[in-house]
Amino acid sequence: MSYLEKLLEGAEVEWKALGEVVDVYTGGEPPSNSVKGNTSNNLYKFPIYGNGIEVYGYTDSYKIDKDAVTISSIGANTGAIYYREAYFTPIIRLKVVIPKYNDLLSRYLYHYLKSITINSKSSSVPNMNASDVKKIDIPIPPLSVQKEIVRILDTFTELTAELTAELTARKKQYDYYRGKLLHFEEGEVEWKTLERLSENMDSMRKPVTSGLRETGNIPYYGASGIVDYVKDFIFDGDFLLISEDGANLIARNTPIAFSISGKSWVNNHAHVLKFNTYADRRFVEYYLNSIDLTPYISGAAQPKLNQKNLNSIKIPNPLPKEKARIVSILDKFDSLTASFGEGLPKEIELRKKQYAYYRDQLLDFNKLKIGHEKR
Repeated sequence: MSYLEKLLEGAEVEWKALGEVVDVYTGGEPPSNSVKGNTSNNLYKFPIYGNGIEVYGYTDSYKIDKDAVTISSIGANTGAIYYREAYFTPIIRLKVVIPKYNDLLSRYLYHYLKSITINSKSSSVPNMNASDVKKIDIPIPPLSVQKEIVRILDTFTELTAELTAELTARKKQYDYYRGKLLHFEEGEVEWKTLERLSENMDSMRKPVTSGLRETGNIPYYGASGIVDYVKDFIFDGDFLLISEDGANLIARNTPIAFSISGKSWVNNHAHVLKFNTYADRRFVEYYLNSIDLTPYISGAAQPKLNQKNLNSIKIPNPLPKEKARIVSILDKFDSLTASFGEGLPKEIELRKKQYAYYRDQLLDFNKLKIGHEKR
């Protein structure tokens, strides 16, 4: 007997079209008086999307005064399910779903809709209208069973949220202290262009297409790190690689400057710089990863940091003893952040998998063999 069957104890599960048990509202245009940041406790959220990622604006009014479930109804994110706490203002891309009756919990509805695939209309732009949402069939077990399912699944979502918040806090803490250590007042230190602090080794780079590479154990580096392993090497020692091109120059999803050691091969998508000391190299690495490089980047479709612009970047150059002190502190922070960066994401992923497993076990009403069928 499955855990779901144990929960039900023979109780009937009724299948209904969503339109029978919920009210469906379509969001409207973003409020004209909205702001980007919440500067007051009297402002209310309105969810928006940017490149498939949900962000928020804020306004002094609201349209929905109850907890609700929203379904993205147009674009690549069509079918995405979110739980919204009152009070908020939905935009036109969202369908808002609110139970009509007390015997259907919004939170249960959220978990169930997350467990199924919601198909959109076939067109050049994925979309669904209110009538599509209303046709979705859902199982409605007794209220006590809904509450227990919600309790179990919320346990995993809360753990995931706590771990994610912890990871975000650690990253912010690291960024804060890195910023403090690498900030210098005017006249406090000497500033030098990057070409005066390093030796550029770009002329030694050799790109090799994937079909011509001989497989080995030597790392083959590109703009954002290792892309392959090859048999031979062209560099041997400690170097700083800096992304020369690619979207990551703007997005900064991974560091654009990273140190390498030992034998290596580097293609023409990463600049290669050599420094006199470990402290010199690491200081520049930390500094470049902390600043906005947009003024030095050319190209819109394909962002590029050419050698001329790279060489012109001004770097603070404190005295060797102070530079070594700063690098030592940042190395410790970097090591600590890396341990969190490895452990916490793995733990978060584990919790997500546990949630998905128990969600499937608790909400797969189609597999029940207790005499009631999906209509």
